[in-house]
Amino acid sequence: MLYLALFSLHTRYPALNVLRYETFRSVLAGLTGLALSLAMGPLLIQRFRAAHIGQTIRDDVPAAHQKKAGTPTMGGLLILASCLVATILLADPADPYVWLALFVMVGFGVIGFCDDYLKLRRGRGMGLSGPQKLFWQFACAFVAAMTLFVLLGFDTHLTFPFFKRIHPNLHWWLYVPFAMLVIVGCSNAVNLTDGLDGLAIGPVMTTGFCYWLFTYVSGNLKFARYLDVPHVEGSGELAIFCAALIAASLGFLWYNAYPASMMMGDVGALSLGGALGAVALLSKQELVLPIAGGVFVIEAVSVIMQRYYYKMTHRRIFRMAPLHHHFELGGWPETVVVTRFWIISIVCALVAVSTLKLR
Repeated sequence: MLYLALFSLHTRYPALNVLRYETFRSVLAGLTGLALSLAMGPLLIQRFRAAHIGQTIRDDVPAAHQKKAGTPTMGGLLILASCLVATILLADPADPYVWLALFVMVGFGVIGFCDDYLKLRRGRGMGLSGPQKLFWQFACAFVAAMTLFVLLGFDTHLTFPFFKRIHPNLHWWLYVPFAMLVIVGCSNAVNLTDGLDGLAIGPVMTTGFCYWLFTYVSGNLKFARYLDVPHVEGSGELAIFCAALIAASLGFLWYNAYPASMMMGDVGALSLGGALGAVALLSKQELVLPIAGGVFVIEAVSVIMQRYYYKMTHRRIFRMAPLHHHFELGGWPETVVVTRFWIISIVCALVAVSTLKLR
């Protein structure tokens, strides 16, 4: 909205013509999101402490985590608010893809907020049940997927990384469930990763950076043709959303770094994962998401393997799942686990970005 107000004056003030470029507005959105998150962080922490909104710790996590009980949680509200304001101010309000990404982020944030609220009220980490959480996640994802197909007439062809000739058409009856699975799967994978101070937010930023590039390229006809990727008209505005998300997450990391002054909570993890899944769909780079978000995939797969292997054999593959707890119980300090997972995330992001050229 600020973008339209300022850009309308570009004939009188030619310098404002620079606002037509998504790259410039991405920088502005990033700076705005970072400034907001850094400024609001201390206020939010103070309010949460005064209201006794503190982290509840389950009995089945490593003993070292019990000391974190009472740390202000629901810090994902800081990311949500900062990203939302920066995006609305600097993205084109006429672009439907931006509003769809915001809808998914806020919708999943509401689900996470309800889960966090119930955990605080009931204690002992007892929030929404698994089926309840999945029902509302799939409901939100269904609305987004149907909007994408029915109202926006979105292309249902898939693009395979590293293979430029393979473009299977899922048609609407397969594409809608696929889109729902991408959004819900990414949301829960990020949530599973959020177990140590600063662990999840690092891969969120590296994955977000990948999709900042992908959305800009897919929205630019010349770059899309040159790199032989699907051109999605209007998706370039999502670069503003991605930049705001990355910068708001960076500001949150200032307070979430070890030892954390504020926890993300489900309100942050579910919304960030859902947003990344939505952007992956909107940029037509859905199958790159498991590469860019490799850390999230590893964490989610470790939980699935542990659960079903234990059901079949009554033995465990890992000391504890998700995987970060396995290494923690193996003697790695929390900061070492986080740093090494971040390194893996950076490598995954570089491989994902290489798919733009290696086809």
